[in-house]
Formats: sequence, C-alpha cells, structure tokens
Amino acid sequence: MKLKAVISYHGGKFHGSQIQNDKDTVANAILKALEKFNIDTQIDFSGRTDRGVHATYQVISFDVEADIWSHKIDVLRNILNKALAKSVYIKSMAIVDDTFHARYSAKKRVYRYLITDKQTTPFNDDLITYVDSINYETLKEATKEFVGTYDFEYFSKLNPQIKSMVRTMYDARFYKYKDIYVFKFEANGFLRSQIRVMVGFLLAISKGKLSLEDLKNQLQKKEQVFNRPAPSNGLYLSKVKYI
Repeated sequence: MKLKAVISYHGGKFHGSQIQNDKDTVANAILKALEKFNIDTQIDFSGRTDRGVHATYQVISFDVEADIWSHKIDVLRNILNKALAKSVYIKSMAIVDDTFHARYSAKKRVYRYLITDKQTTPFNDDLITYVDSINYETLKEATKEFVGTYDFEYFSKLNPQIKSMVRTMYDARFYKYKDIYVFKFEANGFLRSQIRVMVGFLLAISKGKLSLEDLKNQLQKKEQVFNRPAPSNGLYLSKVKYI
C-alpha cells in the first residue's frame, strides 16, 4: 500500500534530505522512526534539498503493509510524529494509488527564499539570510526575467546524471511581507543549487555589481559571469503540485 505524506523540516538540523551514511538527514530520521514500528521501506522525495535548506511543504511517498495500516493512517502519522525529532513534522498522510511517485508524479515545485535587511539574531539566523542593503524596485524587475523556458546550466552546479538542464519557470517574483523580503520561484523542476545561484545573481544586481543585461546574457548562455550560490539558510521548499 502506497502512502503520500506532506512533511516540513528545519534544514539547519540536517545534512540534506537524502540518505547518507553516518550523517543526520531527513530521510535517515524518518526511516529510523519507521523502523521503530517494524516498517521496512524506501522513501521517495518530491525533490532533493541540500544541507541547511528548509521545507514547509515537502512530499514523500513510501510503502507499508496494507493489512496492518490501511485503517490506521492517522495513528501512524501521530506515532511517527512522536518518534521524530521536533525538527521534522508530518503534516498529513494519505493512501494513494500504487503508481504515485513523490518525485516523478510532481508537475510543479515552488520555492521561496527569504532575506532581511535587519540584523539577524541567534534565534533566526539559520532561518533567513541577512543582506545589508536591498534595492527593492531593482530586484522586483530583475526577478521577472527568469520567467520562461531556459537552459539553466549556467545557474547550477554540474551534475553528470542530469541529461537536460532545460526547465520552465512559470512564476518568478520578489515581494515584501512585513519585515521579510521574499523571492518566489515556481517551475516544473529545478537543478542542483539553481535557486541559490539565481538569488546570488539577483543580490549582486541589487548591489550594483552586475547588471540586468548580465542576467539576460547568462540566461541566453551567451556568457557566464556569475555562479556563486546564496547561503542555504534562506531557502524553503514551500509547495509541490501534482495537477
């Protein structure tokens, strides 16, 4: 029986989402919790998050024995939440068709990157990125340039396993919410470190180190002028869409 679960986690507590030997990862934490209830399974994630990256809406899928758990989904969710550290939380859990796959069934993913121009404290430093100055109007206009279908090779880390680096960005915007500034990106998929490199590029434009023309040229792969990712602590996987 296949289950789909929506989870959230504090990425600063983990070495990423995927399984790694002898390291604390989100997958390792969930698998250890499942083992406490004699559930031996494999977990599929909607997308990989690196060390320090958070999620308010990550989707996972895994198999359990139907004869034991088919009528105890809420019970399973509750006992797993009690077994998990407070840095991981299962928000919902449901039975899905056996053909469902958290990653391959996903149609769109939404990420948000949070910045602030107010000095961070020990209580929020790992949850938001501090920037000493923010050119709001410049960032608002520049962020829109990412909308469209592009080969994002120049905005990502090299990954030989990826056959195509072409992705379609449906929405890219920059806005303010109270004292927080937010980059929002929605696409059919993202490459490794893509969003952090995009944000790093935009922040360089905000500081006057790069221009809008530099951004357009790199998007068209005419020239790579910047490939330095922004810090991981401001990035959140915030939605996964399946329709």
